[in-house]
Amino acid sequence: MINCSGPRTTLSNGIAYETDTEPLGPATYYVTDTNRWGVSNVGLNTRFVAASYLTGTNNPRYTISTSSPIGSTSDPTLFQSARISASSLRYYGLGLENGNYTVTLEFAEQAILDTPTRKSLGRRVFDIYPDFDIRKETNRTSLLAIEKVYEAQVVSENYHEIHFFWAGKGTCCIPEEGTYGPLISAISAAPGKVYDN
Repeated sequence: MINCSGPRTTLSNGIAYETDTEPLGPATYYVTDTNRWGVSNVGLNTRFVAASYLTGTNNPRYTISTSSPIGSTSDPTLFQSARISASSLRYYGLGLENGNYTVTLEFAEQAILDTPTRKSLGRRVFDIYPDFDIRKETNRTSLLAIEKVYEAQVVSENYHEIHFFWAGKGTCCIPEEGTYGPLISAISAAPGKVYDN
């Protein structure tokens, strides 16, 4: 269980999510001290390339957070931070036993907000097999928790990879330049098959 970009969090049901606050850059990776999971990022947001050229500074963001309330969840703190990437974001579950797993991905759109301006028209579309648009899944509502559940198999290599990537879809400049690419709030994986699709 990983709280993507957030501190260690224990949910109301007692399940603990590990911290994921290691800073990432445009081509970096991180593996936890326990070697239970890792994360890698590839991509430099064009907004920050332009800012670096104009101002002489380079301060790209690979996380996003909000203090606004998150709806549709009894554990809003899990959704108040997220990892983001301009291109490719991968999480790796390491040292897993072979078998079936149920993987739950948690999302809440924090950048494209519900406002009466053009800024609400942005679309964050990224691939998690198939294309995924957080706000489309929540009826064009921001700051609303949503989860997607997938079944996965670990066959022989004792790890599982979850790959999110921007495939050139969605908007690049609404609400501001660089608002696109994957965003993920939390990831959990449990052994066994919970239900059939």
